[in-house]
Amino acid sequence: MIKFFRHIRKSLLMENKTGKYLKYAIGEIILVMIGILLALQVNNWNENRISRTKEKLLLKELHAEFLTNKAQLDSVLYFHKRSLKAVQNIMPMFPINDLKTVNIDSLSKNIYYLGWTHTFNPSQGITNSLLNSSSFDLISNDTLRNLLIRWNDVVTDYQEEEMRAYNNYNNFLKPYEKKHMIYHDDYKQWLNDPRLDLDFLKTIEFENYVRDRYNDVNDIVNNGAGEIEIVTNTIDKIIALSKPKDND
Repeated sequence: MIKFFRHIRKSLLMENKTGKYLKYAIGEIILVMIGILLALQVNNWNENRISRTKEKLLLKELHAEFLTNKAQLDSVLYFHKRSLKAVQNIMPMFPINDLKTVNIDSLSKNIYYLGWTHTFNPSQGITNSLLNSSSFDLISNDTLRNLLIRWNDVVTDYQEEEMRAYNNYNNFLKPYEKKHMIYHDDYKQWLNDPRLDLDFLKTIEFENYVRDRYNDVNDIVNNGAGEIEIVTNTIDKIIALSKPKDND
């Protein structure tokens, strides 16, 4: 092809057709420019295609990660609410002056659930990998990008109440349980153990133990409801925005 164009230019020059030569030269330049632009367009299209393929894969992994996180959060909230319900069932019994005036079976069951402590520890492998690499630039949806950037702060804000309750339970409430109760899957077992003196149920110390637990769990479920709502909505939005399209 190059030889062909060269032959045309040479013929025009030999025939002293300068005007035609100039027109031809301009036309050849235009053709070359069009060729370059087409090549760039094809290259850009191919790069975009590769980027979109990589983005789809990342979104798929991100979607799976946040489905797992949603399931874990739902489970954790269930345990928090069950523990709060148990505390609320016990508190109307106070003050306990006579063990014969309370349903010990019901009380022991609620004490068992009262001790449920769980924390939300989401999987963040894909999210952190994205945020700390150039792959984050592949995410084309600005809303999704902003949600991912804020995700760590959202989780940290929510976890503050949980960790406060968790530390209080492990450092102060759990030692009290170890002194007066027996850990067993069957909550009724410790009632029948002769080594235990159930009179501890009548003490102010036990009442404060229950009320302390109420304050912690209530802070998570109710006073921290705003944080729960934010983390739940963030997860739901990320799941929706990362959901694979039907034609993917």
